Amino acid sequence: MKGKIHSFQSLGTLDGPGVRFVTFLHGCNLHCGYCHNVDVCKGEYTEYSPEEIMEKILRYREYFGKDGGVTLSGGEPLLQAAFVAELFTLCKKNNIHTALDTSGSIWNDKVKELLNLCDLVLLDIKMTNDRDYKKYIGCGIDTPLAFLDYLEANHIPCYIRHVITGGLNDTADNIKALKKIISGKRCIEKVELLPFKKMCAQKYQAMGLDFPFASYTEPSQDVIDFLNNILTTA
Repeated sequence: MKGKIHSFQSLGTLDGPGVRFVTFLHGCNLHCGYCHNVDVCKGEYTEYSPEEIMEKILRYREYFGKDGGVTLSGGEPLLQAAFVAELFTLCKKNNIHTALDTSGSIWNDKVKELLNLCDLVLLDIKMTNDRDYKKYIGCGIDTPLAFLDYLEANHIPCYIRHVITGGLNDTADNIKALKKIISGKRCIEKVELLPFKKMCAQKYQAMGLDFPFASYTEPSQDVIDFLNNILTTA
């Protein structure tokens, strides 16, 4: 089996706990307006077998420590669920922590099999209502919420990630809606409010693509702090 791979990050620190070997898989089923990895979704890729990637991972194993491991990101890794499952199986055989970075927007038996091999899921809850999901993301809200319900029912730890975009969802009402979505979910270990950044606009320009969120703004740290306070206040 071969997987379509865009790139690797050997010593990542932003995609799960500790130091991570991050593999970015090519391709995505969505069209998020703020996508910062448009090159991963639409650019070139190289095919690798799980064994070839495992060879790369093992070179950096000494840097993982007790908290680090391997993260599969994208794009959308669930498009290649069977391949990711094979790679995570090799990680398990080598006692390496596995994390999956996903939108939770694809649901089938192969995805269920993959989740059984995940020590952690980094789940993007991209919007807090179905209308905005369909308008700005490219899917409905039901599948990501069912994905979260599955994590909860099967005691699979997860981090929730939610991008805050100035002029779109940087409001108290949006965070209250997010709180309602995640309320009572014991599988959730952390919630991260990520500020929308326009650095990715250069990628769109280089690829000859329009940047859908060019008119929106980057939220200030004060706004993020204000929203985090709402999120963490009972």
